[in-house]
Amino acid sequence: MTVNATTNEHVDLLIIGAGPAGMAAALAAAPRGLSIALLDDNPLPGGQIWRDGPNAQVPKQAQDMRGRLQGFSNIRLHSGCKVVALAGAKRLLLEDAERGWVLSYDSLILCTGARERLLPFPGWTLPGVTGAGGLQALIKGGLQVKDERIVIAGTGPLLLASSATAQKHGAEVVRVAEQASLSAVAGFAAGLWRWPNKAIQAITLASAAYRTSAHVLTALGTDRLEGVRIQVGDKIEELACERLACGFSLVPNVEIAQALGCTVRDQAVVVDEWQATRLPDHFAAGECTGFGGSELALVEGRIAGLVAVGERETARGLWAERLRWQGFADRLNTAFSLNPALKTLAAPETLVCRCEDVRYADLAGHGSWTGAKLATRCGMGACQGRICGTAAQTLFGWEPPLLRPPFSPARISTLACLDEGESV
Repeated sequence: MTVNATTNEHVDLLIIGAGPAGMAAALAAAPRGLSIALLDDNPLPGGQIWRDGPNAQVPKQAQDMRGRLQGFSNIRLHSGCKVVALAGAKRLLLEDAERGWVLSYDSLILCTGARERLLPFPGWTLPGVTGAGGLQALIKGGLQVKDERIVIAGTGPLLLASSATAQKHGAEVVRVAEQASLSAVAGFAAGLWRWPNKAIQAITLASAAYRTSAHVLTALGTDRLEGVRIQVGDKIEELACERLACGFSLVPNVEIAQALGCTVRDQAVVVDEWQATRLPDHFAAGECTGFGGSELALVEGRIAGLVAVGERETARGLWAERLRWQGFADRLNTAFSLNPALKTLAAPETLVCRCEDVRYADLAGHGSWTGAKLATRCGMGACQGRICGTAAQTLFGWEPPLLRPPFSPARISTLACLDEGESV
């Protein structure tokens, strides 16, 4: 695919995603003096974990890394920027608030992170119901939750982090419902001595509202959320609340990797010991290669950045640190693996595809995502199957849809950066 010369730029190294992995990759590669472009759809670097906003307290580590990025004249940060489409070999069509253009590169590092897994249950579309990480993002962005009663449900450490954020801003967290069993959580906690900072973090985030073997059954309300029904062990409890935040772990963002032709297995980009994908000069790091936390993302990003500029021996020196944090990630993912009961939460009338109002009953009779999409328009709405595709994979075992260009809504002027007669 050819492009208009006036809208074409080139860099030696392109990094997609400015979370911990992306920032670490850029800082590791920058001393070699190559031209580097760092893209992110957020206003400032940090990703979801170090998200900024009026109510956010960005950690010192993130602030320091931002400052170091600004110190390198060969790093150009493109904030509020998204990848619209592929534009040929080692070329991407990009768009920000001001323009669209094609950026070509010699090497690419994918640091596209992960998103929350949202599973449908009765009432999950009521106003007041969000993801657990979504609640954190909303509060950091300025949402007022003072004196509101909040229930947080799902699985993993994100629940306690969201609870702490909500309480810090004046909310009353009435329940934190963790679907994993007490033995699984206790076994995970008992092994945290290997990662002292994680043990300290777990202690500081502890909550009296925390319950194991607990999961949401139904969100209650008519026009908006009024309460929630929760299974806690063998008992069912109903709690009045103004907000419900549910997050069932994370799902790697692999859509761009798949479009490029990288191998994806078990919902994650496949890389080797050098963080290299199957495509020459294409690397991946952080949670797009599997959920493991910011520490693992940072070391993977450094390795990818070093290897991308030819510093393999220096990168090899980081393998032991990566192995250490991969051990933490493995324990985390084992302890908080999803209970099969969560696949049965949706009732026949429960919406699975919120964009196109497609019910669980409309999907249950189909054998594949493609068949369901052709019959119901599932996945054809604004999110392009990002939410319902992941839910359908969990519920029915269907392979999620491949994202087609444009990967996100784009201006006509951006699409016009491609030569006449060409299409995304």
